[in-house]
Amino acid sequence: MKTYSDLIKHTYGLLPEEFEVINGELYFQGIRLLDYIEKYEAPLKLSYLPNIAENIAKAHQWFNYAFEINQYSGSYTYAFCTKASHFKFILEKTLRCGAHVETSSEYDIPIVEKLFASGDLTKQTYIICNGFKRPGYINRIVQLINEDYNCIPVLDNIHEFDGYAETCKKEFNLGVRVATNEVPEYNYYSSRLGIRSDDILPLLRKKVKNHPLAKVKMIHFFMNTGLKDNIHFWSELNRMVKVYCEVKREFDSLDTLNLGGGLPIKSSLQFDYDYQFMISEIVSAIKEECDEQGIEHPNLVTEFGTFTVGESGAVLYTILDEKKQNDQEQWYIINGSFITHLPDAWGINHKYILLPLNGWDNEFQQVNLGGLTCDGMDYYNSEAHSEQLFLPKIKPNEDLHIGFFHTGAYQEALGGYGGIQHCLIPSPKHLVIDNDDTGQLKSNLVSDVQGVDSMLNILGY
Repeated sequence: MKTYSDLIKHTYGLLPEEFEVINGELYFQGIRLLDYIEKYEAPLKLSYLPNIAENIAKAHQWFNYAFEINQYSGSYTYAFCTKASHFKFILEKTLRCGAHVETSSEYDIPIVEKLFASGDLTKQTYIICNGFKRPGYINRIVQLINEDYNCIPVLDNIHEFDGYAETCKKEFNLGVRVATNEVPEYNYYSSRLGIRSDDILPLLRKKVKNHPLAKVKMIHFFMNTGLKDNIHFWSELNRMVKVYCEVKREFDSLDTLNLGGGLPIKSSLQFDYDYQFMISEIVSAIKEECDEQGIEHPNLVTEFGTFTVGESGAVLYTILDEKKQNDQEQWYIINGSFITHLPDAWGINHKYILLPLNGWDNEFQQVNLGGLTCDGMDYYNSEAHSEQLFLPKIKPNEDLHIGFFHTGAYQEALGGYGGIQHCLIPSPKHLVIDNDDTGQLKSNLVSDVQGVDSMLNILGY
């Protein structure tokens, strides 16, 4: 193995379908990424929206097939977690692809109203309201209900219902979030989110059963670890279906089970997850338990955030400098910051697919990547499958450009997009790529690099 291309072929074989190398340069979704570097310069964030449509369509196909082979009688609804990305162009794309909406804050509700005003969201769209609800959030939810939006507040604690009972003027549907047990390595046993399963029926009997307007519609649970094929997930799923059946016996209006927890996305070139198998097994397990208890199969809802938008994102950088600090460590310094641009890489040691945009025919070496801040933790030096990181050697008079891929979920919100960030490292340019009305790709620079005036204004100067 002499070249970086040899290393990748020997280690992984074929690249994932969204990547291709032509003449030593990386193409993503058929796009020569260096074209964007040459036009806009790095650092540059990309959002490739056709991927969102593809993933939403895939999820529908997987569930439809699982329903068919299991003779499952319920329906399937795909909802998007807005907290994964609040950008207008993201919400517009998901809604146009048939997704519904899950919110987590009162400040989501004005977004819902804006999308309704623009015609992207209708009053038939499910607005599933999760999260701990302070009075402002409850008031906004009540406003949606009274204006005939298809809004389902999900009770997160035993006191929340009172806010709706006192102010809703029209019949409304309720969800109930069941507190799940966490995996053994967590620092606590039960999630702080939701209501203890033993408290749910007493609560509903006392406050909901005889209320003239309230109807129990949904049982909701959320797995922090996502929909994973392990003993913990299957145990919790079975427990949640039992809770559903118990409530269904007393509240016939209940007809929906919300499978909270996301599907994984590729964070490594060695990614291996059988989506169809997992979804078919989930549907089979729900059907089996309901059949045993003589309960009609519930309609299923999923709330996918990272799966919806994660693989649509990328961040491109240029290597500014190469530094050899001792006999063993070689540093490449990027023209950005991991702390501010990719906070999950810094905060929870999350790994992304990292590939060079050029130099595939160069020799390779082990490197550490360093960011521009003066923080010692602003670095990236391993991959999901390895404690080492390799990139092409930089030839004289040649720039090396790199890309982090599948970065489309959460990073802007966590990084303080457009605000004040560590060492005043600015938010980078952001380019959105989508199909036009004829199916051709078009690109739109939705924001330029954050300017000094913006920062000074926020800081009061």
